Amino acid sequence: MKTTLLTIVLPALILFFFLNLAAREMFLRLQEKKKRADREEALADSLRLDFTRESKTLRRVEVKDPVARILCVDDEEVILNSFRKILVLDGYSVDTVETGQEALGLVRMHDYDFVFTDLKMPAMSGTDVAKSVKHLRPDIDVVIITGFATVESAVECMKHGVMDYVEKPFTEDELRVFVRHALIKRRDRIEKQLKPKVHVASPAEIERSVEGEFSIPGGVLISSGHCWASLAEDGTARIGLDDFAKKLLGSIDTIDFPNIGMKVKAGEPLFSVNQGHRRARFHAPLSGKVVKVNEDLKENWAMLEETPFGESWVCVIEGDDLDTELPQLKIGKSAVAFIQEDIDRFQEFAKQASNQEEFDPATLRIGAIESLDDAGWEASVKQFFGR
Repeated sequence: MKTTLLTIVLPALILFFFLNLAAREMFLRLQEKKKRADREEALADSLRLDFTRESKTLRRVEVKDPVARILCVDDEEVILNSFRKILVLDGYSVDTVETGQEALGLVRMHDYDFVFTDLKMPAMSGTDVAKSVKHLRPDIDVVIITGFATVESAVECMKHGVMDYVEKPFTEDELRVFVRHALIKRRDRIEKQLKPKVHVASPAEIERSVEGEFSIPGGVLISSGHCWASLAEDGTARIGLDDFAKKLLGSIDTIDFPNIGMKVKAGEPLFSVNQGHRRARFHAPLSGKVVKVNEDLKENWAMLEETPFGESWVCVIEGDDLDTELPQLKIGKSAVAFIQEDIDRFQEFAKQASNQEEFDPATLRIGAIESLDDAGWEASVKQFFGR
């Protein structure tokens, strides 16, 4: 009976799966066909629309949800027609003009992702257009169109912030591939700019805290649990919490200091910072005996608001096993790389903790952990400081 039922149900399930797959494929094709029809209609409409109030030679084709917005300037109408036809059908909104002066006027009024400009034009060269665009709108990426692609001209343009250059004549496929690669480069550049900056700071720089930036003083060691250690000649080390920990935690209500004379092993709880009923424990980066605590910080933990380094140390440890444990800590470039990795990890953690499809990486705002609910707070403290 079971075998008979299986021989009936299994083929039916397989048939349903393939029918569902075919229906989905047909739906996607119909969607793509409709998009192309809409873009072709937009192209046809652009031939009848009058934009002379903005620019004498302006032709504009706008599509719904464009992949990017492009302004193209060239004194050859055939090139402009090619740009509109090829790129609009690929999902880009495209404006075209015949002079650099018109292009600069439009850049002042509209937001573009790219400006494509011919290198050799009678009234205003592509190099001058590139310089002016990057001066007016540094966020716009500029690409040179040229039939005179020499190393010298390309290098000269790159000096003025040009992203790349494309040679004409070009085929439809060549232009499509080029623009897609340019879009990937643009997205990569923007993503890198949005990532918070981590740098080794000078003594003057560590005296101020900058939102969106994370600093590490030169010569300071960083533990995997985001404590810092600064060694003295006598083998003792000042210990505190690093810039990553302080910024993400935000406000601090009280600090639980270790007792003088307390013996501790590396990786064991050393001190805690508190936000109301919440407590974040920080673990010792080195083994040894606590020989001093920061009485000034005890009286005024607001010192941490200026900087968590320097005079904002929490305690001093007399090390027991420095030769073995110091190599486990990060310094210089390795510390920068470690904190950058934890920034990336925290952004992914925050995205999941907030149940957001998209998480804005523009900055890790001060108090990012503080703003989480209790469960998120506990999980983040354990994951990033409990090491």
